[in-house]
Amino acid sequence: MRRSLPHPLLAAGAAAAATLALAACGGGDDGASSTTTATSTGAVTVRDFDGVGSVLADPTGKPLYTPDEEADGKVRCTGGCTSIWQPLLAPGSGAPKTPDANAALDVIARPDGKRQVTADGKPLYTFSEDAPGQATGDGFSDDFAGRHFTWHAVLATGKASKGSSGAGTSTSSRDGY
Repeated sequence: MRRSLPHPLLAAGAAAAATLALAACGGGDDGASSTTTATSTGAVTVRDFDGVGSVLADPTGKPLYTPDEEADGKVRCTGGCTSIWQPLLAPGSGAPKTPDANAALDVIARPDGKRQVTADGKPLYTFSEDAPGQATGDGFSDDFAGRHFTWHAVLATGKASKGSSGAGTSTSSRDGY
């Protein structure tokens, strides 16, 4: 199954608007179970997502993902890729911690100099098409600037999930997207 993503500028605008809206209203209660702790990123949680299990999540309740292509810890999702897959950034110093997770959380430097949170050395991202409590990017494949990515939710153990959301594939031949 093939699914197209919206134009990158529209997707970036929608993602920014959604982030601002969630920040303004606190994100609401989506009914997903979670355990939260304050960290330099605001909070890192462990949430249960239907069909995936216990997954690391950002402060808004969106699951965190990592692509197979960054399993070695090297950031390859840059440029237009980050309009769809937003890096989980660490604004302060030190490594974030989360309860109920066996994943070793740390921070690495992105090519743009920003600090990105990792789980067991793998960079963490949110998916712009997810809403809090949803994990639609698990098993998703896409291409940016001629590079292929396959994304998986990051389990509380730090391992990437093996499942697939059935979300399909998106490709684009635009440079940087």
